[in-house]
Amino acid sequence: MTSVERQIASVADLIAATRDANATSIVVRGRLTDVPSIRLTPGQALQGDGDDAAIAFTAGIDGLQLSSDNQVRNIHLEASPEKRAIFNDTSVGSLGRMWLTGVSTVGQVQILARDKVRSGHVDLDGLDVVAADARGQPDRPNGYGVDVLQGAFTLWNMQADASVVISASLEGLSAGRAAAPVLGSGIFVSGAGFSGGRLVVSILQTGEVHSNGMIPPGTPNQITGGVFTVFNAHVAVVHNLGPVFTYGVNDMVLDNWGSVDRWTAEEKLTSYGPSGIGFVNFGIVNELKVNAPIETFGQGARGYNVYTGTVNDAEFDRITTHADGAIGIQISQPVGRLVVHRGIETFGGTGDSLVKGVVVKLSAFALSIKPGGSAREIDIDGGVVTNGKGIAPIEMLGSIGELHITGGIRAAE
Repeated sequence: MTSVERQIASVADLIAATRDANATSIVVRGRLTDVPSIRLTPGQALQGDGDDAAIAFTAGIDGLQLSSDNQVRNIHLEASPEKRAIFNDTSVGSLGRMWLTGVSTVGQVQILARDKVRSGHVDLDGLDVVAADARGQPDRPNGYGVDVLQGAFTLWNMQADASVVISASLEGLSAGRAAAPVLGSGIFVSGAGFSGGRLVVSILQTGEVHSNGMIPPGTPNQITGGVFTVFNAHVAVVHNLGPVFTYGVNDMVLDNWGSVDRWTAEEKLTSYGPSGIGFVNFGIVNELKVNAPIETFGQGARGYNVYTGTVNDAEFDRITTHADGAIGIQISQPVGRLVVHRGIETFGGTGDSLVKGVVVKLSAFALSIKPGGSAREIDIDGGVVTNGKGIAPIEMLGSIGELHITGGIRAAE
C-alpha cells in the first residue's frame, strides 16, 4: 500500500481523503466550514498547514472521530460547544497510539475505553479547549455520595476488567477563559471505578483552566473539578503550570480520587462558588506542593481537605477563605507532614457546606482536625487567624504528633 499525502482545499476533498485508506496524511489549508462529522481510519493523520488551518463542523453534530493510531496536529476544530470536537470510535479493539499536538477546539475532547476498546496509549502535547459544555454527557463517575460531571477534556478507561490498562502522557492542557469558563469539569482523567480498568498517566501537565459546573444551588449529589484525577487513575506527576479557577456550586479546584506520586501547583488556585474546595483528597498523594495561594470565596468553600485516603507530605504557600462554613484546612484521615509558609486565615462564621454528598453545618476554623484525623507533623508560619465572631482558630478533635506555629494564633474579639 502506498502512503499518500492529501492537500485539502474543500469539504469534498476532506471527506474523500478520510475514506481513502491510502491517504495516510491529510493536510488542511485555510478554514473549512459546514463540515459533516468525519472519521479517521486507522493510521491516518490530520494536520493543519498554517496558523489559520481550521475545520468548523455543522452545528449540532459531533466533529472528528478517531479510530486507532491516529495523529491530529496543528489545527483548530470547532463544533457546537455542547458537542464533541474530538471523540473516538469505541467499536475498534485498541486506541493504538493516539497523538494530539498543537490542537485547539470548541467542543469537548472525549476519549473513552469502553465497548471493544481494551488497550492503547494517548500522547498529548498542546490542547486548548477554548469552549465546551460537557454537562449533557450522561456517563458520570459515582463515589462518596456524588456524581462527577465530565470535563472539557475527558480521558476515561471505563472497562470493568482490571486487566485493561490505558496509558497516557498529557502535557499542555488548558481549558476555558476568565470571562467564559468551560461548563462541567475542566480536565478529567479516570479509571473504571474503585476496582476495574486502570488509567496510568506518566504526566498530567496543565496551563490555565477556568471551569463552571453550573450545578443548581441546593444540589448535593453532583460535583466538578477544575483538574480532577478520578478513581483508579494512577498519575506519576501532576503539574499545574497555570492558575486554576472554578466559579460555581460544588466546583472543586483540584480534586483527587486516584493515586498521584507528585502533585505540584505553581500558580494561584481560586474558587468562587459555594462548597468549592481548593484541593480535596479522597485518594493517595505522596507529595503535594502548592507554590501559590489558595483562596476561596463561596459559602462552605474550604481551602484544603483530606476526607479519605492520605497525603504523605503537603506544602502550601497561603490559604485564605472568605465565607461562612469555609474552613482553611480540614483533616479527617491520618496524614503525614503538612507545612504552610504564609499562614491560614478565614473570614467567615458558621454555615452550610457539602461533605460527601450531604450538606452539613461547619464553622470557619483556620485548622480543623476531625475525629479520626491525625497528622505526624504540622508547621505553620505566618499565623493561624479567624475573623468570624466566635470562631476559634483551631478545632482539635483528632491528634497531631508535632505542631509548630509562628506568627500567632488569633481570633476576632
